[in-house]
Amino acid sequence: MTTDRTPLAQLSDAGVAVWLDDLSRDRITTGNLRHLIDGWHVVGVTTNPSIFQAAISKSSLYDDDLRTQAERGSTADAAVRQLTTDDVRAAADLFASVAERSDIGDGRVSIEVDPRLAHDTDATISQARELWADVGKPNIFVKIPATKAGLPAITATIAAGISVNVTLIFSIERYREVMDAYQAGLEQRLAAGGSLDGIASVASFFVSRVDAEIDKRLESIGTDEALALRGKAAIANARAAYAAYEDVIADERWKRLEAAGAKRQRPLWASTSTKNPDYRDTMYVEDLVAPDTVNTMPESTLEAVADHGEITGDTVRPNSADAEQTLAAIESVGIDLADATQVLEDEGVEKFESSWNDLLDSVNAKLEAAK
Repeated sequence: MTTDRTPLAQLSDAGVAVWLDDLSRDRITTGNLRHLIDGWHVVGVTTNPSIFQAAISKSSLYDDDLRTQAERGSTADAAVRQLTTDDVRAAADLFASVAERSDIGDGRVSIEVDPRLAHDTDATISQARELWADVGKPNIFVKIPATKAGLPAITATIAAGISVNVTLIFSIERYREVMDAYQAGLEQRLAAGGSLDGIASVASFFVSRVDAEIDKRLESIGTDEALALRGKAAIANARAAYAAYEDVIADERWKRLEAAGAKRQRPLWASTSTKNPDYRDTMYVEDLVAPDTVNTMPESTLEAVADHGEITGDTVRPNSADAEQTLAAIESVGIDLADATQVLEDEGVEKFESSWNDLLDSVNAKLEAAK
């Protein structure tokens, strides 16, 4: 990128932090990640079990470490912990200068708690502390899913001074609970005499998966009215989420926390690659531009935005009323949004757990072969 008027630069200027939704040792060692930081306005990285499963199973760069782990008699869980924390630590070093000059929490690399713990509050808290200590870098996020069991874990982890990326948010109601959990953690930390310095958080609101689920239901209904609403649910849902965010930061509770040094828990748009080939491949970026947000993109979406993205300024706040009307219209044709978002949460946990199990199986096979 050679000018300041590229679409990615325009996104940054509009208050959208551009993050990459991918990490691998190949990206780190080849200089690819450094290139994206220096030339493509990338100021953060998110990971998840699926990303690590792909990275470790498909690369030979982990083989030496795996042989060492095999010689030590390590379990697959222990080996995966080392491989993933090593990668996150190395990436955090690459983003250190970004973090140093950011006053809102950019320059962060996310690492997720074991998805098998998604419904176990105490185990999630324990592993969040372990991951924070194992990586040993201030510019990371520990990812905790926004399940019912995850909410008190978010509060406890923030209260312990650990920055959190809350993941797998699909519904507005759950998003409000997430924002409450973040504020409760900050309040507990202050009440215990702790400092809010260095604590940051993002709330990862998933986008394209919402359209995939709602479109399927609209097509099942099959009326002209229902079919006309395809491809509209996800953006409307995210825009409504941003309105909920604005409600929170305008509230006196938040203002007291901000006066004490708290950083805003920015909305993060996740799952921003289009699943339907009929949709514009940049729609979940172009239509979700607003201040104080993060858009974490797979490289294909990042490249698409850089190539032909059309950034026209804030596309969220001017359309808040339309978003509410769209969601109402979707419900009026017979879609149960609460049910759809709960299905998406359950499936999200299951998919990450399946990827994690696949990763453990792959690593275990490599450990056995190295003996």
